[in-house]
Amino acid sequence: MDIAHFPQINPPQRLLMGPGPINADPRVLRAMSSQLIGQYDPAMTHYMNEVMALYRGVFRTENRWTMLVDGTSRAGIEAILVSAIRPGDKVLVPVFGRFGHLLCEIARRCRAEVHTIEVPWGEVFAPDQVEDAIKRIRPRLLLTVQGDTSTTMLQPLAELGAICRRYDVLFYTDATASLGGNALETDAWGLDAVSAGMQKCLGGPSGTSPVTLSTRMEEAIRRRKCVEAGIRTDAHRDGDEEMIYSNYFDLGMVMDYWGPERLNHHTEATTALFGARECARLILQEGLENGIARHKLHGDALLKGIQAMGLETFGDLKHKMNNVLGVVIPQGVNGDEVRKLMLEDFGIEIGTSFGPLHGKVWRIGTMGYNARKDCVMTTLSALESVLNYLKFTTTQGAAMQAAWDHYRRETPQ
Repeated sequence: MDIAHFPQINPPQRLLMGPGPINADPRVLRAMSSQLIGQYDPAMTHYMNEVMALYRGVFRTENRWTMLVDGTSRAGIEAILVSAIRPGDKVLVPVFGRFGHLLCEIARRCRAEVHTIEVPWGEVFAPDQVEDAIKRIRPRLLLTVQGDTSTTMLQPLAELGAICRRYDVLFYTDATASLGGNALETDAWGLDAVSAGMQKCLGGPSGTSPVTLSTRMEEAIRRRKCVEAGIRTDAHRDGDEEMIYSNYFDLGMVMDYWGPERLNHHTEATTALFGARECARLILQEGLENGIARHKLHGDALLKGIQAMGLETFGDLKHKMNNVLGVVIPQGVNGDEVRKLMLEDFGIEIGTSFGPLHGKVWRIGTMGYNARKDCVMTTLSALESVLNYLKFTTTQGAAMQAAWDHYRRETPQ
């Protein structure tokens, strides 16, 4: 092996305006460059406690068990599902995009009895549709996606918690794509578990998943308690229900690691924790509501510009996420060619979509550190230039003017 063939990593400069990941906030990257410390160093456990407190603010909850699962956002999803779902449990999944199907996939691997309701991609569910399905199926858990980036839709959750309480159903949502850029009220909406990811509105890199668990969810998980050999003592007692069929994703053991017992489970990903802590600190420093308003401001500016360019948007705009917009690829335009030129000639990444929308829709994100006016204006200018180069006619400058007009209206001097 010739080591000269492996130079230092020096990635190209990119403006990431797709559905995630996005450019991490430089302050997060600086935090992540800090030197490592031992996992039981008092400074480290203090940082862990700070992370729990900060994410209670981000999730809008008083839940004691608000912590990190080491791994991508999917690790947080899987940890909650494998810890909460007992083999044979009925679960209900309202599917309105690719990530509802993911919840079904993971639940099936937990050996759940999976039931679904579906609406066409681009729509969301009304509360009575969910309640009717709960009455019919009588599931133990309702598994939802709040913001599905495959369709750019935001599922309303505010009324579902009360429905779940009426029928004694545990209520989970995947907020990977939505947390920090759209309202999410864990306690007020009666959510029992929420998981998220760092690489979207939270403004960091993928690699750790914040989660929060209600007392009800904690109790359900504790009933499956199993402390592994080698660290268990005579004082430890197993739960009275079937054990959790994952060691790494056993949230009972993860809680014991994050709690005062500091029972060894894994070695916390120190660098990722430093980044996650800085993400939450920055969100709360800005003010959660201010950050959500910022995502809406720039998401709406992008929408106005896209519409002025003569492009059609995808889905029900009343229920779009603040931070991602679906754009229908015009007839006769090669969507992949547009993305290629955007990347190669302007250094800007926008996304395509999955499944039935693949090749039919672009997904353009304005989230986290990239929810900024300069990012929106640069992306609109580049997209119009590429489309004009490929002989798609626009009214020159109309997109930029529409975005400027929006900013002037919404941010009065």
